[in-house]
Amino acid sequence: MARLASPVGELVLLATAAGLTGVWFETSRHGRPEDTEWEEDDGRGRAGETLARAREQLDEYFARRRTVFDLPLAAAGTPFQQRVWRALRQIPFGATESYAGLARRLGAPAAARAVEAANGQNPIPIIVPCHRVIGADG
Repeated sequence: MARLASPVGELVLLATAAGLTGVWFETSRHGRPEDTEWEEDDGRGRAGETLARAREQLDEYFARRRTVFDLPLAAAGTPFQQRVWRALRQIPFGATESYAGLARRLGAPAAARAVEAANGQNPIPIIVPCHRVIGADG
């Protein structure tokens, strides 16, 4: 686990040897695994390397020097959620897409609400840019 002061508040980052598993606002309990021990990372091993890279890349993003993240991700989710989260990463910086448009792109045009639910359960916001998806009315 690592912490990062950011323009949007303090962020808590969590990683395993497989990759980054979560980014949460310190004040939010939404989406955070309740059974996780929140100990500071000692910076050793693959998880520590991933956390260091995530902190560096988030700092660059907030300083407007980065528009794409290059990190190993290991978020837990259903196969459908994983598909949605991969599709979110394909939305270019500065662009938006509707839930219905994303559902069509996934080959599931009737699944806009399911896409919206998966988007809302994204455990790695900012890096997996759920904020780029909007309602059909803008």
